[in-house]
Amino acid sequence: MADGQENGQSSIAEVQNELIEEFEFLDDWMDRYKHIIDLGQQLPPFPEDWMTDEFKVRGCQSQVWLVPEFKDGRLVFHAISDAAIVSGLIAILLRIYSNRTPQEILDTPPEFIEGIGLNDHLSPSRSNGLHAMVQTMFGHAKAHAA
Repeated sequence: MADGQENGQSSIAEVQNELIEEFEFLDDWMDRYKHIIDLGQQLPPFPEDWMTDEFKVRGCQSQVWLVPEFKDGRLVFHAISDAAIVSGLIAILLRIYSNRTPQEILDTPPEFIEGIGLNDHLSPSRSNGLHAMVQTMFGHAKAHAA
C-alpha cells in the first residue's frame, strides 16, 4: 500500500490523475487559468512572519514563500505568492505534495505539469518558477528522507 493510503489519503499518483481529469473538463485555457486563480484564492491564511528570506523560493519571478513542517513522519507545506496565478499553482502543489512522507514525494515525479498542459501554456518565467517550487519541495523531502 502506498504511503499516502495508510491514513485513507489518496496516493500522489491518484491525486495527479484526479487533477488532470478536473482540468480536462475545462473547455479552453482561459477557463483553466481562471480555475488556477480560483484555487489560489482558497489558500489558507499565511502568517506574515513567515514571509522571510529563509522561506523565499529562489527562481520565481513572483515572490513565493514555502514553509515546510515535518510532523509525524510527513511533510506539510505552507506557501503563498504575491501573484494570483502563482498562488493557484501553489494550491495545486500543496494538494499533491503536502502531508506526504518524504519518500512518497521523492518517488512521484510531477507528471501533472505535462498532463494538464502547463509546460505549453505557462510563460517561460512562470514555468521556471513552478519548477523551482517543485525542486524546493523535493529538496525538503530529500533532507527528511530516512
